Amino acid sequence: MHLKIQHIVIFITFIFISCVNEPSKLSAIKGQQLSIEDTLVFDPEIEAYIKPYRIRVNEVLDSVLAYAPIPISKTDGKFNSSAGNLLADIILSEANPIYFQRTGENLDFAIANYGGIRSVISAGNITARTAYEVMPFENTIVVVDLKGDEVVQLINFLIKSRNPHPISGLKISVDASRKLKDFKIKGLAFDKNKTYHVATVDYLVNGGSDIGFYDDLLERTDLNYYLRNAIIDYFKKVDTLTSSVDDRFIKLPN
Repeated sequence: MHLKIQHIVIFITFIFISCVNEPSKLSAIKGQQLSIEDTLVFDPEIEAYIKPYRIRVNEVLDSVLAYAPIPISKTDGKFNSSAGNLLADIILSEANPIYFQRTGENLDFAIANYGGIRSVISAGNITARTAYEVMPFENTIVVVDLKGDEVVQLINFLIKSRNPHPISGLKISVDASRKLKDFKIKGLAFDKNKTYHVATVDYLVNGGSDIGFYDDLLERTDLNYYLRNAIIDYFKKVDTLTSSVDDRFIKLPN
């Protein structure tokens, strides 16, 4: 089945009225929607002008960075997924050196949002375009300091959620009724008196996904590092891209 995608461009006309020796004043704003369809003919001059730029952009986006032997998806697990695990691991590994250089501290764990992953990573060659397909948004990595009770709220949010949100550095186990049995941070028992350094995305810190435990932060450090760039940087470092559903978030047997 042929899927026809229609784009709309809104042209806005500003109408100014000016009188002699008087500054121009805005009188009206008029808008018109014009459908962009495959029936429109390219302007050859415009096409010739943008062609070298398009070629260069495609060369950069389609350059092979790594290889995935099997698909990596966010829907292959109930409590964690191969795509979610990969994304969270990337955030933790790529952000930690930057954060340590600035603060002398290491990150404790990372969390992202399930909905932010917009595409499966198909088996085959991995390119920069793959990163844009997975993460089309301009999200950046942010580090927040969470007190013990805020970490507990975060864990409860993950448990109650019906989506496997990406996490790294955490290990959570629940029983059959989704009641928390245990959780560890970087393999260590949770310390309610400790302040934890958490790498996440600005979307969540700014209130996305109705996360309330970011409302009263002790400290926020913006790394000014696009999540998409972190993904590309990671792709460049690995030859074979692998990830799987694991035991970082599990339901214990009855």
